[in-house]
Amino acid sequence: MHAEFKVPGGKLVVVDLETAEGRISGFRLAGDFFVEPDETIPAIESAVNGLAVDTDAATIARAVRDALPDGAVLLGFSPEAVATTVRRALASATSFADYDWQLLRGPALAPLQQMAVDQVLSEEVGEGRRGATLRIWEWSSPAVVIGSFQSVKNEVDHDNAQKYGFEVVRRISGGGAMFIEPASAITYSLYAPIELVQGMSFADSYAFLDEWVIQGLQGLGIDASYQPLNDITSPLGKIGGAAQKRLGAGAVLHHVTMAYDMDGARMAEVLRIGREKLSDKGIASAAKRVDPLKSQTGLPRDEVIERLIATFRGLYGLTDSALTDDELARAQALVESKFSTPEWLNRVP
Repeated sequence: MHAEFKVPGGKLVVVDLETAEGRISGFRLAGDFFVEPDETIPAIESAVNGLAVDTDAATIARAVRDALPDGAVLLGFSPEAVATTVRRALASATSFADYDWQLLRGPALAPLQQMAVDQVLSEEVGEGRRGATLRIWEWSSPAVVIGSFQSVKNEVDHDNAQKYGFEVVRRISGGGAMFIEPASAITYSLYAPIELVQGMSFADSYAFLDEWVIQGLQGLGIDASYQPLNDITSPLGKIGGAAQKRLGAGAVLHHVTMAYDMDGARMAEVLRIGREKLSDKGIASAAKRVDPLKSQTGLPRDEVIERLIATFRGLYGLTDSALTDDELARAQALVESKFSTPEWLNRVP
């Protein structure tokens, strides 16, 4: 069994192992990390060999840490990274490079259509009718997209949303509200077989699935990094946030909205951002919560998107694709039967 795990902001961890009578054997650890002293690697391998195949990640990490020689230094990886990679090997996890990725860019869709297309494409990938896909969203109108478990009245100022023309919709993933002005936001989704995140905690998978965009932003000269659980940030402020859902159909849906040219004052009028949410981020006002990509790059929105697409293409390859007539028809049916209904929008009043 083989698995690889790129530590977010760190190095690649590679493991090979066998199993016999319910135990790990023949475990080998490799990667482009740095470690001192040399005997650290054999010590880690000895700690993992003999563990039960159903040992959880926390126990594996503890065994690795307890086996480290005095004064051992691990640079670019950690006992937790070793444990994640072991669990991925045992779960027959895949990597980005195992898939022929497809690119969908546009067309511009109404907010309700966006919600439905996300569900349809996730199901299509999970059921094997579509390959792993990166979709760049284009918006036809302003929206507030609330998370699956958020309260409408707690998150949105209904009067101001109506006043400024923001449609309120609910998505299938959890997380916080997305404030969308079509020319001011960059939104993307990844739809992939669930094997891509096998053996990973949700926390690990968030950073793993967005490692490519962190690299893309850094290539634009932004000192971007991932801030757990689901924020993309820089020293100048938050750039965006991610949300994720793992579907029973066998797919993972992961999507991100980043601010290109956010109107922070308008956002504060439309969203009910409480003092507690602001205080835990150490910031004084909603307008300062998000730092737009425009201010950090000086590039047009379309060029930022093209550069990010180029990063993904260079790392994993991309083939241009399009929504099929059947996918669009299924999405429209979901708009009517689910996403436009008061029962869905107000499932948490």
